[in-house]
Parts: sequence; C-alpha cells; structure tokens
Amino acid sequence: MSADILERYVTWRRARDGDPFRVRMPTLGSVLFTGTAAGARELFRAPTDLLEPPLPNPIEPMVGAASLILARAERHRRERALLAPAFHRNRISAYGNAIRDATRAELDGERTGTPWRPGTRVDARAAARALTLRVILAAVFGIDEPARRAEYTAATTAFLESFGSTLFLVPGLRRNMFGLTGWERFAAARDRIDELIDAEVTRRRAHGGGTDLLALLLDTRYEDGDAITDADLREQLRTLLVAGHETTATALVWALYRLHREPDTLARLRAELSAAGTDPDPAELMKLPYLDAVCQETLRLHPPVPIVLRRLTGDFTLLGKPLVAGDTMGVSVHLLHTDPAVWPEPRRFRPERFLERKYGPFEYAPFGGGHRRCIGATLADYELRIVLATVLSGVRMRLSPRFARGGAPMSVPHTITVGPRRAITFDIVES
Repeated sequence: MSADILERYVTWRRARDGDPFRVRMPTLGSVLFTGTAAGARELFRAPTDLLEPPLPNPIEPMVGAASLILARAERHRRERALLAPAFHRNRISAYGNAIRDATRAELDGERTGTPWRPGTRVDARAAARALTLRVILAAVFGIDEPARRAEYTAATTAFLESFGSTLFLVPGLRRNMFGLTGWERFAAARDRIDELIDAEVTRRRAHGGGTDLLALLLDTRYEDGDAITDADLREQLRTLLVAGHETTATALVWALYRLHREPDTLARLRAELSAAGTDPDPAELMKLPYLDAVCQETLRLHPPVPIVLRRLTGDFTLLGKPLVAGDTMGVSVHLLHTDPAVWPEPRRFRPERFLERKYGPFEYAPFGGGHRRCIGATLADYELRIVLATVLSGVRMRLSPRFARGGAPMSVPHTITVGPRRAITFDIVES
C-alpha cells in the first residue's frame, strides 16, 4: 500500500469514526489511532514502562533486534543513555563543514563525473542519497577516503535496495530456497555490511583513534562500567547507516520539489541565503529563520515516518478508549500535521506559519515524541538545513517538465521511511 493511499484511508476513517479510530494493519491487528494534539500528548506522555515497539516489526531484519529503534524497557533506557552523548547538539555542530564539503563535492560531480552545470539533468533522489550517505559515513566511521567510501557506499546501496516493499510488507516471503530468493539476496547484502562494520570495530579496538561517533561509542561505558558488545554495536551502527541518511535524503528531495513549485517561496529563501554572504559558516546557516521554516514545513507535509506505534504492556486509556496489555496504539503524523484546528490551510506549503508562531511537541512531531523520539533528530535537522542551503547557493535548477505541473508524486515505503515513488529530476539552468 502506498503512503498516499494509507493517508487517504486514515483520513476517511477518522471522518467516519471520529478520533481516536481503529485501523486493522498487517501483522499488528487492530490499532487505535489518533491524529490530534490531545491524543499525541496522551500517547507520548504515557508511562514508559507501559510502552514498547510492536513486534514483529517489518524493519527488524534491517536494523536488528538490538537496535535502539526496537529495544524495549530497561534495555532501551540503557542503550539510549549510551548513545545520547554522540548526538548532543554541541557534538553534531562539529560536522557542519563535512556536510557542506560533501554537498559541494556532489555539485562538482565527484561521484558521477558530471558536474551540476547548465544543460545537465539531475536525479535528486540519487544525489541526495549519495551525499547524505557520505555525511553519515564521515560522522559515524570517520571515512572520507574515496576508495573506502566507495566500498561502503556500494555495500549500503545494495543492502537498502535488496529489502524491497515485498519483503518489508510480506514476512512470508522471507525464506531460503537454494540462494534464489530475494530474502537470500538481502541476507547476503546484510552480511557484507556487517563484515565491513566488524572489520572497522576490530581495527578501532586494536589501534584506537578517531573523533567520530564510533570512537565515542567505543570509549563510552554503561552505568555499570561495561562496554557495549561487538554484536550490539554492529546493530546500532547498521541502524545509523540505514536511518541516518535515508530519512534526510528523502526530506531534501521533498524540500527541493516543494520550493521549485513555489517561486515566491524559493525567491524569499534565496534572498535570505544571499544576504548571509558568499561562504557563511554552517553555524550561521542554522540561525537563518526562513531556512529553518522551509525545512520545518517540508517535514510537516512529508514526515519521514508517517505513523508512530506503541504496544502496551498494561492497561491504558487513550482519549477515553480503554486499552489492555498487548493492544497497539498510534499517532498518524499525517493527520496530526494537517489538523485544521492547528494548521490553517493545512495542505498548502507555507513556511511562514513557522515564523508566525511556535508549535508544541504534540502538534508537530516529525521525529516522533516521548522517550522514544528519534535520537538522531538533531543531526537530521542540521544536515537538511546545510545541504539545502549549499545546493541552492551553488546552482540554479528547475523541475523537469514531468514534475513541474500536476499533483505531487505518489509516496511509497523506502526501507524505514516513505518517499517519492519515482526519482524527481531537475534541470540545471543558468544563474
């Protein structure tokens, strides 16, 4: 099912049944959904010992059971406490120059051999994935040598592409048959990623060094003094590879698409970037109010993960509806972000709304909320703003004719996020 169809369906169910409302979902059964700030407040503020990620989870084969995304109860608290220092805002700000340099390298054609010059056509999705993966490789592993980066990029790309929507949605297809199935191809691609990660961890444990996230994790200890095991570290690092670039890449594509469908909005953002100077420090870009508003509005209309799900370990009541242990409840982020009681003209791309007022964490939740809010949100925000500013300052583009008119492209699942079904292309034009 496409994300767009799911959005229309939950919109219809709420209109028919009110809020909260129930939707039957594959492998999860009946889920009680809310799409209001009041409902999000109750769900995100529910006692932490009552909440856990629903299992079986379709992304478990990709990230592993030890991943912070799927960890439960005390294990989740313990792993999050270990990982949190790596994503502190002060540490993330140190990657500003790396993010800008990766973007400029993509514009110069380092990856493809074709610079972004007038007359060329650019696949925004492929470019966004490449440069955000380059950033996450530098931030997590300290990798910036072309040969090693190419090795990781090839392995990560094969890994992501091998886990298609059929394996994601139909667990029954995850079976072996003499090396001929998609599941076996996926398993082989996952093994290759794990080989690279294990080799890097072994090297670092032996020789030390580095200022990246891996170095920090190897030096950090749990509260009892123990270090993270190699097996658990592998799954946390694989999660960072998958979640750390795909979500930001998708948001970047949507931001470019929305801006180039709204000439006045694009002109206002370009004017703000021009006023910031020819080569502003990345930290200064983070202070630009309209750039921030554009990125927030993009994530409002295109949240990386459109639903937030929690399974209950005990009794709970959501907006007056009683639930028991084993029940699943969720927030439809799409409905939350288009609630007309909060968002005037909710379907319109209008960044100015974020300059006019501040929105609370139960009204605006592109990275989820509560104690399980995405730990990498700060890095994602930082990267999106710097990459978008660098692209718009470096080249002039227009949407190719196929995308310049008509409705927005259909959204479909892409591993752990949702994004355009087809690649969105742009033509580079004269400044």
